[in-house]
Amino acid sequence: MTGEISVTFRRATDSDIVPIAQLWFDGWGDGHFGNVPDELLSLRTRESFDVRTAEGLGSTLVAEVGAEIAGFVMVVGDEVEQVYVASTHRGTGVAAALLTEAERLVREGGHARAWLAVVPGNARARRFYERCGWRDEGLFDYPASVERGTLPVPCHRYVKDV
Repeated sequence: MTGEISVTFRRATDSDIVPIAQLWFDGWGDGHFGNVPDELLSLRTRESFDVRTAEGLGSTLVAEVGAEIAGFVMVVGDEVEQVYVASTHRGTGVAAALLTEAERLVREGGHARAWLAVVPGNARARRFYERCGWRDEGLFDYPASVERGTLPVPCHRYVKDV
């Protein structure tokens, strides 16, 4: 990176549902294809991300570079549920800025420690979180939300004192 990127944050709005869902769908595939149960892959259709984005809109923060949505994060309680950056903004500092903002939101929510889940095969994400000071506490089954309830997905639980 040759210069400082200017990232601004704002709460997501209804007009952001489609662009966030598309960004999430694209990024989810990058980190999850081949790394999660086949049943979950079949349930994560493009349309399912519209529904999931709408349901999580109240906990979603958008990162913008200029007028473009460069990424988003969902924070629920002490969990950093989703962190996604558009492929065109990877390596620019957007992800680190989003994660720092997520940590701030967890702290402002009254929590001293944040956590997130990463599938074991998503090595790029795991390296990123470790560079940002997150610690791997080991494997657990993450209850991924699906239409009929939850589906256990093996993940690493990463934590950080905030």
